[in-house]
Amino acid sequence: QVHLAESGGGSVEAGGSLTLSCRVTGSLFREATMAWFRQAPGKEREAVSCASWGTGVSYYADSVKGRFTISRDYAKDTLYLNMNSLKPEDTAMYYCAADKTSWYCSNSWRSTTRFSVWGQGTQVTVSS
Repeated sequence: QVHLAESGGGSVEAGGSLTLSCRVTGSLFREATMAWFRQAPGKEREAVSCASWGTGVSYYADSVKGRFTISRDYAKDTLYLNMNSLKPEDTAMYYCAADKTSWYCSNSWRSTTRFSVWGQGTQVTVSS
């Protein structure tokens, strides 16, 4: 089975940077589609970024394009989300998610129901 554990959240001022990590354990790491989601209190969980492990193609929500970068380190079994030029609107709980059935983000990468494995989340707070 796959287990995800996020870390790296914290509080920063607007314009600052943070890098989130998602430590992945399990034998399907290289085959699984990996994604970052975020959720603010009282709001629906929204997709932030997705990594197609098989092709290396990445996808981003319009709200974070040019500011966030998703990457992976297979040697460390870790997924990263490098966040730059942070805005107060980025404040949320950030979750790492995995779809064990595919390594392609495809057109369904924004769907929360597609991803069956989730981490506990790490809080990101951006002050103005």
